[in-house]
Amino acid sequence: MAEKHIDKTVKKSLKDTNINFVRILWCDNANIIRGKAVHVGMLSHYFEHGVGISAGQQGIPVMYDAVVPETGLGPVGEIRLVPDWSSLTPLPYSPGHARVMGNMALAGEPWALCPRSFLLRMIEAAQSEGLEIQGAFENEFYLLRKIPEGVVPTDSTVFASTQGMDFNREVIDAIADALIAQNIPVEQYYPESGPGQHEISVRYADALLCADRQIVFRETVRAIAHRHNLTASFLPKIFPETAGNGCHIHMSLWRDGQNLLPDPQGVCGLSQIAIAFIGGILYHLPALMALTTPSVNSYRRLQPHSWSGAFRCWGLDNREAAVRVPSDPVSNPTHFEFKTVDASANPYLALGAVIAAGLDGVKQGLQPGDPIALDPGHLPIEERNLKGIDRLPANLGDAIVHLKQDTTLLNTLNPQLSQAFLAVRQAEWEAMKDWELAEEVKLLLERY
Repeated sequence: MAEKHIDKTVKKSLKDTNINFVRILWCDNANIIRGKAVHVGMLSHYFEHGVGISAGQQGIPVMYDAVVPETGLGPVGEIRLVPDWSSLTPLPYSPGHARVMGNMALAGEPWALCPRSFLLRMIEAAQSEGLEIQGAFENEFYLLRKIPEGVVPTDSTVFASTQGMDFNREVIDAIADALIAQNIPVEQYYPESGPGQHEISVRYADALLCADRQIVFRETVRAIAHRHNLTASFLPKIFPETAGNGCHIHMSLWRDGQNLLPDPQGVCGLSQIAIAFIGGILYHLPALMALTTPSVNSYRRLQPHSWSGAFRCWGLDNREAAVRVPSDPVSNPTHFEFKTVDASANPYLALGAVIAAGLDGVKQGLQPGDPIALDPGHLPIEERNLKGIDRLPANLGDAIVHLKQDTTLLNTLNPQLSQAFLAVRQAEWEAMKDWELAEEVKLLLERY
């Protein structure tokens, strides 16, 4: 392709920021963020149709770079990774490089196994119901120092400790500055309850931008930490006796610029459509977990009394429930928080599947049951059963079984994506189901 076909705005942006390489990113079924970089001098050849990658890339598990045969993928097949130039961003932590999100295409059409295209399809499905989805991922992560024996936290402070803020101010400020430089508004920050653990929340956005921001967030935190001679990890459970890392999804439903969640007459101040959406999430939650908590390690975090969303229930300001409805100081609730999520999840697949489940709730008028105003883990099993409160799957193997039985989610994903995703999950479960925590951490600490 002749260089004159390169968009003038993109070309000027690359020149003004002295970019040498443009990284075209994708996120695979193991939630590894990958990319190919094109030198600007050759960009004219790749601007419209992107770069080629093997179709087998979507069949690779987290343990190694080889295709799981049961995915139906292999060495044959070429996919184009086509840049979404609206996402072009210079990398403040890697001068001379820029990032752009890629969409997978086959024969000029969205590839059936493309996670980002799946989310776009779910956004369109919501739009067909007159709904716009807004959301944000809320990440927890550890900052660690390497020692000969492994890694240790940067400090030993407790939740929201101002001392923890002071100890880590330089790296946290650098992360915030880098996020803001990439047009991601930073809202709040505090040290979390684990030693060396932190949480930075960012502003909500439309669903696609929300998922893109999750990729940017993970990339930025890890890169900035590395520049400060630290390791940042989002792995759900790193240390056996300290808090795990969640990655909660905050969501709201909109129509014509109006937030549809608040209703002064509704249960917990929520509208019927919001309650049905939550009902759909809870109905499909055991299967959803294969997508939102997809690592073997995830289930070490999902324990009762750990504020992680280990029970299938919802409630106002209830941090033990899988879905929490935060109260609002000036109005009825404006969003809800889905807690049974961590950053080992591919954000496009996780968010897309949550939307699919919620939309099913809206279409069928599913009800989430009564809101729970206490820790469900303190209820006798008999009373939990009466209230319809289930203990959620205790391991990835159980979640996989539930997803295999959930025809709504499988059909929404489509047969090819379902097959590849489930095969990758199954391979990871079979490989790591008997591992000790230390083995998981050794492999996964810097993967996530």
